[in-house]
Amino acid sequence: MSFQAPAFLLALGLLPLLAAAYAVAQRRRRAAADAFATPAVRASALPRTPGWRRHAPVALYALALAALAVALARPEATVAVASEQASVVLATDHSGSMKATDVAPDRLTAARTAAERFLDRVPDRVRVGAVAFDHRAAVLEAPTSDRAPVRDAIGALRPTGGTATGEALAASLDLIRRGGAERPPAAIVLLSDGASTHGREPLPVAQEAGRLGIPIYTVALGTAEGMLVGSDGVSRPVPPDPETLAAIAEASGGESFTADDAGGLAAVYDRLGSQVATEREPREVTAAFAGGALALMAAGGMLSLAWFRRLV
Repeated sequence: MSFQAPAFLLALGLLPLLAAAYAVAQRRRRAAADAFATPAVRASALPRTPGWRRHAPVALYALALAALAVALARPEATVAVASEQASVVLATDHSGSMKATDVAPDRLTAARTAAERFLDRVPDRVRVGAVAFDHRAAVLEAPTSDRAPVRDAIGALRPTGGTATGEALAASLDLIRRGGAERPPAAIVLLSDGASTHGREPLPVAQEAGRLGIPIYTVALGTAEGMLVGSDGVSRPVPPDPETLAAIAEASGGESFTADDAGGLAAVYDRLGSQVATEREPREVTAAFAGGALALMAAGGMLSLAWFRRLV
């Protein structure tokens, strides 16, 4: 929590002084009572004493003053708010290894199903674009609030070729930067199942995204045991590359995930849908503290009137 006018917090230093003054007043009151009558006589004349109730209204008044001082300092709390003008680019790998069936029914089908979940999860006014890549990258759809063309483009992907992760990230950044200097918040969601084999290195592109404040969320799809049967009938291992994808996410200020099956991937996209659709921003919460101060003061006054027929 931060404060726009922190000087008013100095008023909190008065509370210990007021507490000390109240304690002195209570000691003087007891001394005066003892001078008027001995404790034994006073106990027979006044069998019931207020006890803790005597101090409860004053304690509420003190809390009200503290809340009022904080309210005058104009506190701000950082909260997650919907970033409805944000742009999100889905960069989906459709290289030949996405035919592997270690994720049922196969990696690409699982990716498409999970992308549908992601599009369902992101608020309607968040613009979503799509980039697909094998050994080269292609822009499928510029960021738009219309989900239909993005769904259609991802649904039409077929597994083929190698993996050009760096080119996909560069194409995604270009889409986002078309918004100009005043572009809204943006993020990239990169899903891939293997190491980059074509085009530029992905890490420098991820570092550039980090400098621009565009986080990249990466998802490594597949298992270490994933195999693919080539056209020659030979089975070859096609493990994912979570280490590189994690490095990409870290360099850009994003987060990396792994998903070994379709259900796990859908859960990842559900989580991403809420993350990339919000941003942190300060919100002034003065009214909450001012309202609390009034409520505490009213409570103290009502208790004092009910118990002692006076406000203090």
